[in-house]
Amino acid sequence: MVYKYNEEKMFTFLRGYLKGAKFKESEKALGYAREKHLGQFRDDGQPYIIHPLFMACYAAALHGITDDMIATILLHDVCEDCGIPLSALPVNEVVRRGVRHMTIAPYPGEEKLETKRRYFNELLECREALICKGIDRYMNLSTMEGVVDEERIVKNVHETHELLMPVLKRAKDKWPELSDALHIIRTNLRVQYLTLATFHHIELSFDE
Repeated sequence: MVYKYNEEKMFTFLRGYLKGAKFKESEKALGYAREKHLGQFRDDGQPYIIHPLFMACYAAALHGITDDMIATILLHDVCEDCGIPLSALPVNEVVRRGVRHMTIAPYPGEEKLETKRRYFNELLECREALICKGIDRYMNLSTMEGVVDEERIVKNVHETHELLMPVLKRAKDKWPELSDALHIIRTNLRVQYLTLATFHHIELSFDE
């Protein structure tokens, strides 16, 4: 059974939260993201906007989250999925940089695994993208069971364990002001991907 999220309730909550927090970039991003994702749907059949709305609501509850981080979260799929140029986003350069870091762009001649490793390591250069990716992966893992095929689940579990979690751990030293938020994201991610690993009999290697 797929849980049905309430789009209007999340949108209304965020609109009030962002206004009260004086998060101007996120206020612009909220309406823009909803407009651009209109007519798009997730694998589970729900409106695509549910994804960034859920992520933004999750982020709003974390300590140290900024306006630029929530704006990045709301817009993180707009360029890639809606064909919108980065320069057209109605936000500042910090948010645009965050969205850019969320997009995987292989270099010429680069192997797929090399691209992935570089992509995840480069998240450390941008705290907006770092937070966004952690929450993005948490929601994706949380909504995969019964929706996507097992191969995709296995791929995401391994990628989370081997590439994302080590980066989030290293990020605590680089961004100490985000240590509380990173702890919560890592804890939620660990529970989620280890549960999937157990259910699907996925073998993971752990450092001694």
